[in-house]
Amino acid sequence: MSTLPLTDLSVPLMALRLLGSEFAHLPAPCVSVTPIYPDRLELSFHGGGFAAFEVWRDALNLAPDDVVHHVQSDGRTGVLTVHGLFAGARIELAGYAPVPQLEPVVPVAGAVS
Repeated sequence: MSTLPLTDLSVPLMALRLLGSEFAHLPAPCVSVTPIYPDRLELSFHGGGFAAFEVWRDALNLAPDDVVHHVQSDGRTGVLTVHGLFAGARIELAGYAPVPQLEPVVPVAGAVS
């Protein structure tokens, strides 16, 4: 159980409030604020490709070169992450999208290998 008062989360909560007013037209993210990291605001985007992640990354002026990509779930899910600052809060954007599965190649009869 957390012993921090809610006021200790005021920085990311204020950043969220500002994001809601400045970027209300952007796709809604999943939002996470936790007393474990009281200065961090996490915005995540699931499914549907990485378009929403990129729109937010661009809006927050986070450099494309700072984006980290990896794959999880046995190669089934691609993940993009980037960190930055907004209104005094450490921002973490994360995007999750399915990795397209390649169709198996079936040898054609008489084809040269």
